[in-house]
Amino acid sequence: MGVLQGITEFFPISSTAHLVLVPRIFNFSGTANTLAFDVALHIGTLLALIAVFWRDWLRIFAEDRRLLLLLAAGSVPAAFFGLLFEQEFAERFRSPAVIAGMLALFGAVMLVSERFRGERLIPGLKLPDAMAVGFAQALALIPGVSRSGVTISVGLLIGMKREEAARFSFLLSMPVVAGAALYEGGQIGRGLLAEPGLFFTGIITSALVGLFAIRYLLKFLERHPVNAFAYYRFALALLIFWWAK
Repeated sequence: MGVLQGITEFFPISSTAHLVLVPRIFNFSGTANTLAFDVALHIGTLLALIAVFWRDWLRIFAEDRRLLLLLAAGSVPAAFFGLLFEQEFAERFRSPAVIAGMLALFGAVMLVSERFRGERLIPGLKLPDAMAVGFAQALALIPGVSRSGVTISVGLLIGMKREEAARFSFLLSMPVVAGAALYEGGQIGRGLLAEPGLFFTGIITSALVGLFAIRYLLKFLERHPVNAFAYYRFALALLIFWWAK
């Protein structure tokens, strides 16, 4: 599960979809199939993001208050809707049919977004751009959407370069994931006390795998479109529909 989270959190193929479906397919039970464990795995990928982007954050806090404000504003929609609806979405939209539908729908969005790709860089973003990406991030509460997939797609739709869209997506995700970890801290703490080996293994594994996934994806997007990930989403959606029949 840690390896799965480390890859799918950053590749635009929906980590939540994989974390929901894999336990069902392989009949996992107990702690490894709980929301608290999912959030713990997100802590691991947050550590990977910190390892890659800590210099960026130091520079942002020291020199780039404008970008800091854009990231703060862009984080508000996901934080707001997450506080209000995360539990409801987690319970209502975790069915295979919904996940498969979202995988296919936002795979199509990714293909369309490539047609609008431009040369805009992060310093050229304005408040409406940051808010558009921020509202897109809120959609990732629905399993199958993919936080990185939908935010990168919106970045492309507003004319950003691929790697810049991915970088902004990752920076924007960090406050929200950190906030979710704090919000679910009680459950995670109880899990760590009850089964420390399980939780620490998941966190460390997702952090190490996530570190390589971030670096690989940023390099990949410098030269290649997001189409391959969209086609993977279509194939996975078909597989899920077939499996759930």
